[in-house]
Amino acid sequence: MSTRALAAEILVQVVHHGSSLNAALEPSLPGLPGSNERAFVQALCYGVLRWYWRLEKLLTLLTRKPIKDERIHLLALIGLYQLRYMRVKAHAAVSETVAAAGSRAWAKPLLNGILRTYQRDQARLEAACDSDEAAAFAHPRWLTEQFRRDWPDRYRGLLEQNNEPPPLTLRVNRLKQTPEDYLERLSRANIQARPSALCPTALTLEQALSVEAIPGFAAGEVSVQDGAAQFAAALMNLQPGQRVLDLCAAPGGKTAHLLETCPDLDELVAVDVSAPRLGRVRENLDRLGLDARLIAGDATQARDWWDGRPFDRILVDAPCSGTGVIRRHPDIKLLRQPGDIPQLALNQQRILDAAWTLLAPGGLLLYATCSVLRAENEAAIGLFLARHGDAREIPIIADWGHPVRHGRQILTGEDGFDGFYYSRLDKAA
Repeated sequence: MSTRALAAEILVQVVHHGSSLNAALEPSLPGLPGSNERAFVQALCYGVLRWYWRLEKLLTLLTRKPIKDERIHLLALIGLYQLRYMRVKAHAAVSETVAAAGSRAWAKPLLNGILRTYQRDQARLEAACDSDEAAAFAHPRWLTEQFRRDWPDRYRGLLEQNNEPPPLTLRVNRLKQTPEDYLERLSRANIQARPSALCPTALTLEQALSVEAIPGFAAGEVSVQDGAAQFAAALMNLQPGQRVLDLCAAPGGKTAHLLETCPDLDELVAVDVSAPRLGRVRENLDRLGLDARLIAGDATQARDWWDGRPFDRILVDAPCSGTGVIRRHPDIKLLRQPGDIPQLALNQQRILDAAWTLLAPGGLLLYATCSVLRAENEAAIGLFLARHGDAREIPIIADWGHPVRHGRQILTGEDGFDGFYYSRLDKAA
C-alpha cells in the first residue's frame, strides 16, 4: 500500500469513524519500511486534520456533490493538502494521489480533475475560503464561537496558534543533571535548544527529533513535556515525608516530575481509570528510575480503592476538552462536540468533590487542565468553592499566564506554551 493510500485509511478511521489519530496511527506506522515513509504519513495525517475545515471548503467548491466513498473523499483532501501546504512537487502530488485510488478506477479521473482545477484556479478558490470563517480559521464554527465568547480579545490568536506546528520541549531530570549541563550536552551533539525564561527545567529544541535521537532519553535524563505542564510540580509545594496523590495520572509525565522534584516523599499514589494507560505510567517511571504506587480506579469512586489514609497533597489533572493542546492533537477539532463540554464540566465537579474527601486538613489540592475554556477552569473552581466552606483559594503569583477570577490561565502559544489552567486550594485545618 502506498503512503498516500495508507494515510487515507488512517484518516477514514478518524474522520468517519471517530477514532483518535494516535489510536489510528499506532498500528499502521510500524509496517512502513523506513523513517521517511513514516514521517510522510504522519505529516499528511496531521496536516489534513489541522486544515480539515479549509480543505473541506475547497472540496465543496471543486465538486458538484459530496464524495460518498470515504477513502476517495480523504484522498481528495490529501491531494489538496499537498498542493496547498507541502513542498511536494505538484506533478507528484497529483499523480501519486490519483494512483492511490488503486482499484477504484472511477475515482482516478475525479481526483485528477479536482487537483488540476485547484491548480488552475487556486487564487480564486483560496479567496473564497478566506471569506468563510470556518474555512479561514480551519475550526468548527461552534468552537470558534466558544473561543470568541470566552476570550473576545484573544480568540483570533488562539485559532491561529492551534494551526501552528507545536514545539518539542524537554523536561530535564534534575536528579541526574542540571538543565545547564544538559543544554551544553545538546550543543556538543549539534542539537540547538533554548531554555525557558519562565520554566527552569524546560528546554525547547529548535528542530523536533524522535525520542530515539534525543541524548540521554532512554537513560531517563530527560522527558518530553511542554513547559506549561511542568509548572504543576512547583505549584504543589512538595515537602519530604508527605503523602501525595496524582489523580487521572496517565500517561505519567506529571507523576514523574513530582518525584523528580521531591524524591523524599513518604509515598506517591497515582490513580487512573484505565489500566492499560497505567502501563504507560509504569514504563515512564521505570525509564526514569522512579517508583510510585499505581492504582487502576475511578477518581469519583474513591471508596473502591482508597485505604483511608489522607493525602497531604493532591494533583487533580482533570479529564478535559483538550482545547489547549489542539496544535498537538488536531483531531480534537473533529472529535470534540459542543455537547461534550457540559458533560466534562460535570465530571470535573465529581472528581473535585471526591478528591476533597481524601485531602488532609491543612493540605493542598492543585487542579489542572489542558483546556482554555472557562467552563472547565475558573467556572469549575467557582462552583466548587461555593459548595465547600472549608476550601480556600491560594492565589498563584507568577510571570506566566493570566490571572482570572479563580486560578491562572495560559493561552495556547503564549511564551511558546500549550494552553493550560491551574488553581490551588487548601483545606481548613
